[in-house]
Amino acid sequence: MSDTAAPAPGSDPRVADVRARLEAAHAASAAPLEKAAAKLASQGKLYVRDRIALLLDEGSFVEDGRYANSRAAGLPADGVVTGRGTVDDRPVVVIANDPTVKAGSWGARTVEKIVRATETALREELPVFWLVDSAGARITDQVEMFPGRRGAGRIFHNQVALSGRVPQICCLFGPSAAGGAYIPSFCDVIIMVEGNASMYLGSPRMAEMVVGEKVSLEEMGGARMHCTVSGVGDLLASDDTEAIELARLYFSYVPDSWRVSPPSYHAEEPTAPLTRASVPERESQPFDVHELIDGLVDDDSFFEVKPLFAPELVVGFGRMNGESVGVVANNSAVKGGVLFTDSADKAARFIWLCDAFSIPLVYLADVPGFMIGSEVERGGIIRHGAKMVSAVASATVPQFCVVVRKAYGAGLYAMGGPGFGPDATIALPTARIAVMGPEAAVNAVYANKIAEVEASEGVEARDAFVEARRAEYLEDVDLERLAADLVVDQVVEADELRAELLHRLRYAARRDRHFSTRRRDVPPV
Repeated sequence: MSDTAAPAPGSDPRVADVRARLEAAHAASAAPLEKAAAKLASQGKLYVRDRIALLLDEGSFVEDGRYANSRAAGLPADGVVTGRGTVDDRPVVVIANDPTVKAGSWGARTVEKIVRATETALREELPVFWLVDSAGARITDQVEMFPGRRGAGRIFHNQVALSGRVPQICCLFGPSAAGGAYIPSFCDVIIMVEGNASMYLGSPRMAEMVVGEKVSLEEMGGARMHCTVSGVGDLLASDDTEAIELARLYFSYVPDSWRVSPPSYHAEEPTAPLTRASVPERESQPFDVHELIDGLVDDDSFFEVKPLFAPELVVGFGRMNGESVGVVANNSAVKGGVLFTDSADKAARFIWLCDAFSIPLVYLADVPGFMIGSEVERGGIIRHGAKMVSAVASATVPQFCVVVRKAYGAGLYAMGGPGFGPDATIALPTARIAVMGPEAAVNAVYANKIAEVEASEGVEARDAFVEARRAEYLEDVDLERLAADLVVDQVVEADELRAELLHRLRYAARRDRHFSTRRRDVPPV
């Protein structure tokens, strides 16, 4: 607002009073107080309006509810900034906590502003950027903001309604405590600032009081813990600026809503094109699948999601000929590429995300199967594996299974194998598909006979017997036979794979998106 001018002749003093009070309220939320600014600086944080300015195109922000709770002392905008703007000329809704106002805590007007912003997003199907830095609810306002029809629960209800309709992108700059921790969890991606961001349902102090556990904030719900152990966090940022840069970059891969396609960009060749030597021929030799991915996607376009969590499986977005694709790849350089409960969860969520926003999926299979043993069985490996398989089966976007080397057991199914109706199953000459690897298979079928041969004829005879059975097994799963029997649709060399996928992606864009007629599935979660 403009500075107060001298009263004009005949002016109404009541209007002048209103102007003065509104200008004071406007100024109160324009910048932090000196003490609050010093605290932000000591934490390496940006002021809420500076965060928004970094996120949005210059001059595009239109704010709502700036005068919320302006009559209360020390609560400018009631601790949250909401409105609309554009990111790369694409309209979005922004909801940003102000940690300099009661630690970004929620009051009744805070909740109402957030509810209204999410209603706008629902009504107009606009993406939502959540800039979170909040200590949670104000206990003093609990009756007004917690239990009612337009209380805090409505925020979560609206987030669930938005899920899969529009992207929801969360930058977590500070705490997201108690019930408020569910705001990030309902988002498609959570970017956490290391050293500042945290999520927890109960604080360390509360945990000590209630369950007798002494734990630090970082151990309880710190950014690195959530990005490496719990898997709740997706990306770890070094500061506020990097978090916002990552959010903008993520947004470049996804559409404005479920009704439209992701944005297209200028096509570029890969950083380092694949060669026939890119994939080691011996399946027991580990290699970093990132090298294969980089040889498939446009130059420097791979955007990995959850890189620090369950790294035996790599998921992320890339561009092929300027168009977004989702990549799900086993990484034999980590735990042999075996699928665990965490990697199954990681894959399922990413597949659901791509399916929601019409992003084709490319599976790069080099998988010995799901992990076995009592520990993973007690951890629900069957349930978690079924979740991943369910996600693959129900996805209706174009899907391509590339058998890079081994694809054994249910690992083949989890990686979009032939039985799940991919648009094509493509094999490299190094590929092998079987119920299990040759060593395990021979032992499973001939264990008693192997012991008998060793006992009667010695170790050399045993080894010869095993090698003969192994050769028979490999002949049975020979790649040419699999191609001849139409198990795989095409066999190409690694240096031809990108061109093959580009052709097939172009044609698959016409595919029918219907999967099943029903109210909904009952996922094995």
